[in-house]
Amino acid sequence: MANSFYSRNELLNLGLAAVGSNVLISRKASIYSPSTLTVGNNVRIDDFCILSGIITLGSNIHIAAFCALYGKFGISMADYTGVSPRSTIFSATDDFGGNFLISPMVPDEFTNVIGGLVTLERFVQVGAGSIIMPRVTLGEGSTTGSMTLVNKSLEPWIIYTGIPAKPMKPRQKGLLDMVKRIEDAR
Repeated sequence: MANSFYSRNELLNLGLAAVGSNVLISRKASIYSPSTLTVGNNVRIDDFCILSGIITLGSNIHIAAFCALYGKFGISMADYTGVSPRSTIFSATDDFGGNFLISPMVPDEFTNVIGGLVTLERFVQVGAGSIIMPRVTLGEGSTTGSMTLVNKSLEPWIIYTGIPAKPMKPRQKGLLDMVKRIEDAR
């Protein structure tokens, strides 16, 4: 049975901007514009993910099955971040106000695509089924519960839930000690 992840040689031949070591990308993931995808070390991207646009992935990252990252204006995921199944990150959105058409199949002059960089700082975890909108920063250590809509930047080390995201409680920082032990062992 064939390995469901690209081999190292296959990864190097995808045309990625950069690819680190110990990278596992499913053959069933769809990567559009690979020349704008930068991947650090210890990264895993599971089946049926879509990665499109300008995306920078740090190290020690997991993107679970059925996630979509639309990086027209950029998505940056720092070290030790993760995106749980069926979550979507948008760095661009159409203008739904009625004065423009909405479709990538319509000439640009008839659309109004707006957006901006989405940043996930270190230790951010996006809960299953969450949606992240353009121009937001998820502060270090912040997390979202399942099915959370993030349309504004999140403060560090807080757990958020809801539509739209609202702070629920502080997040513990014990994982910082674990990461220090891992890095000291290297």
